[in-house]
Amino acid sequence: MQRLDFTIEPFVDGQPGAHVTAPVAALEALGVTVDFGAFGSTCIAEAEQMPELVAEVVRVAYANGATRVTIEIDGVSVDGA
Repeated sequence: MQRLDFTIEPFVDGQPGAHVTAPVAALEALGVTVDFGAFGSTCIAEAEQMPELVAEVVRVAYANGATRVTIEIDGVSVDGA
């Protein structure tokens, strides 16, 4: 399992635009649960699925007006810690 953390800009406090919400919806449509945060979002998925998830976040974010996408991927233990 791996954890995908992503932050999408521009950032507008309390007003996430489609450049932020559409990538989250796209991942959820792929069956991934996304923890939507104030300064970034996180999901945990199989390592084999990560390339598809990263590509989808980047594609959908920029298609909806993102100016910057920051991605971080980490391995996680079996218990999710």
